[in-house]
Amino acid sequence: MRSYLDETLNIMTAKEKYYTDTQEKMARYAKAMGHPVRMFILDFLADNLNKCCYSGDMAENLPIARSTLSEHLKELKNAGLIQGEIEQPKIRYCINRENWEEAKKMFSQFFDR
Repeated sequence: MRSYLDETLNIMTAKEKYYTDTQEKMARYAKAMGHPVRMFILDFLADNLNKCCYSGDMAENLPIARSTLSEHLKELKNAGLIQGEIEQPKIRYCINRENWEEAKKMFSQFFDR
C-alpha cells in the first residue's frame, strides 16, 4: 500500500518545471533584495568592497534593533549575496563576490533585452 508521502513525492517530481534554474536563482536574489534595509546593507557593503564590515558598524547607521539587523543579514546570507566570518565575539560581513557578479550579470542580461 502506497503512503500519502509516496504519492505526494510522485506528484511533486512529475510536475513540470516552467522556469529555468537561472530564473529561480534570480528570484532568490530579488527576494533577498526586496526590503529597503537589505538594500541599505548591500549598498553599505558594496561601498566597502575591499574590506568587510562588522554588523555593529551597520547598526550604528540604521535606526533598527540589532536583532532585526541580524535577521536581514541572515536573509542576505541565505540568498548567497553576502558572507559572514565569525571573529569571536563579532561577525564580519562581506559581499559574496562570486554571487554578486553572477547576480549583476543575470539582472543586466534580463534588463538589457
